[in-house]
Amino acid sequence: MARSLRTRSVLPPRLRRRLPVRVRQNWKLLTTCAAFLAVLTLVLGTERIRPYVTSTGDSGGDVVSVDIPGTVDLFDAGRAHEISLTFRNADYERMLDVYWKEGEKGYVEADLTVDGTTIPSVGIRLKGNSTLGQLSWKGETRPSGGRGEDGGGARPGGGFPGGRPDGGPPQGARFPGGGMPDGAAPGAQQPGAGEQAGGGQQAGGGQQAGGGQQAGGGQFPGGMTRTGLKAEEPETLPWLLSFDEFVDGRRYQGHREVAVRVGGMGGGSTVLNEALSLSLLDATGEAAQRYAYSSFSVNDRPTTARLLVEHPDEHFADQMDGTGVLYKSLASGSFTDQGDDPTEYADDFKQITMKGSQDLQPVINLIRWVTSASDEEFAAHLADKVDVASFARYVALQNLLLNFDDMAGPGKNYYLWYDLGTKKFSVISWDHNLTFSGNASQGPHDSGGLGTGRGVPGAAGPDGAGQAAPGGTGQQPGRPAGQAGQPAGPDARDTENGDGPRGGMMTGHQLKERFLASAAFTGTYEDAYRELYQQVYGSGKAAGSLTAISTVLKGVEGADDATVDADAARLRTLIGQRTEALAKHEVIARG
Repeated sequence: MARSLRTRSVLPPRLRRRLPVRVRQNWKLLTTCAAFLAVLTLVLGTERIRPYVTSTGDSGGDVVSVDIPGTVDLFDAGRAHEISLTFRNADYERMLDVYWKEGEKGYVEADLTVDGTTIPSVGIRLKGNSTLGQLSWKGETRPSGGRGEDGGGARPGGGFPGGRPDGGPPQGARFPGGGMPDGAAPGAQQPGAGEQAGGGQQAGGGQQAGGGQQAGGGQFPGGMTRTGLKAEEPETLPWLLSFDEFVDGRRYQGHREVAVRVGGMGGGSTVLNEALSLSLLDATGEAAQRYAYSSFSVNDRPTTARLLVEHPDEHFADQMDGTGVLYKSLASGSFTDQGDDPTEYADDFKQITMKGSQDLQPVINLIRWVTSASDEEFAAHLADKVDVASFARYVALQNLLLNFDDMAGPGKNYYLWYDLGTKKFSVISWDHNLTFSGNASQGPHDSGGLGTGRGVPGAAGPDGAGQAAPGGTGQQPGRPAGQAGQPAGPDARDTENGDGPRGGMMTGHQLKERFLASAAFTGTYEDAYRELYQQVYGSGKAAGSLTAISTVLKGVEGADDATVDADAARLRTLIGQRTEALAKHEVIARG
């Protein structure tokens, strides 16, 4: 009788019996797979695998499991709102410990009550880069290094690139127009660090009545102050509230995240300049984040008045015309050609919407074209890539609002919207806490900016006025059009820390600068500038909106009326001087 053949296992009987039956029955298949993986490791171990998304669908995004309606529109800017947070101090201190050692901004689980609606297990994390440069804990500031916002490397000193250990700008750096802070008019007397106009003083960056001396506040050239922040005072810190960090798919009135903005820098303790800028952007029909003022309390800490700002996400994208993809420019990046490998752009842009159905390739294509096209090709075909009329309005508004920290500023603050129907890009402004902090007489072709005086656009001249390069385009002398503010060579990018261009104060953006330098678009830009000047200043809209916003703010629990009045007065003076100066400018008069 023939005996059936059975393959003998090489494993000892005792070990063989310990293995699951299914593994014993398929040991040859598993061995073959292991051998195949070993071969792949030996052959391809040094090769880079490049991920690509090839789908071109026009849908995508996370599934919303619950959308909490609330009782009041969170971004009804005409009323005072109420927010309170409760979290465990031990969780908060663990988060701070990780941030102090590694620079990672982890989430703390908290219970949130907003306008009477309680939402459990909301995620909150610190938000900002240079904003947190003055953050202290137990009397000490965090050492430089680690990671910044959205994964970017921390800046030296925790603040401005190339800055001082206290988080301020480099030695000798100057602000446009001599650095008029908080919307102050040129020549106005400025309060010292931590001192509020009207005799009051600010404590910890909050709007607490009767506050004390500002802790750790820095003072920039021209009197612009940075608010000192204490980790022991969480009610004063910049936060990002996430409704779905601990509960997948949860939204509040359609919003995934909400930013709680912080005082200081160009906006004073009230951040009136940012609220005013957002109001004016909306009034002119531009894409803008919604905002509102709210009382803000944490655990049993004092109540402060804070500015809430919509954080651009799927809900924000849904309000845009047409169907498209939203991308965020990262503070760690630059607008430079780094080849066709998408992973090389991970420090430059972050895709916000339509993940899985769209990818970063349109942005890469735009960067490579803008940085390589001849002047003639740029003039002839920019309209094929970018919504030129929309872009002209974006650039004009940044100038009108004296925002030197726009897409060309040190913070690289902007989003890109890619319309899947027209296949064109639009630029969306973001982060307006440094608006209204330049020279009131800055003209349509003058560059506001933060510079060291080494050929950087906007560096202040001997008389304190912001200086534009020859031709008034904001182009640096000695560089071809479109190269202003960009790294001088491959070694200019700090690839180790992901900080973008070395040299700290180098600013600029090739798309913006090539647009302004091209005579083909001068008429489009100036037409947009004249129209927007009338809407913002000529009509009295800026002054009227400021009055309405400050009135609402004074009704918010935690706001100090004297501080609000002082900040509003400085802004009102600047608005009046800017209105008058631009009315006499040839670009406005020509219209």
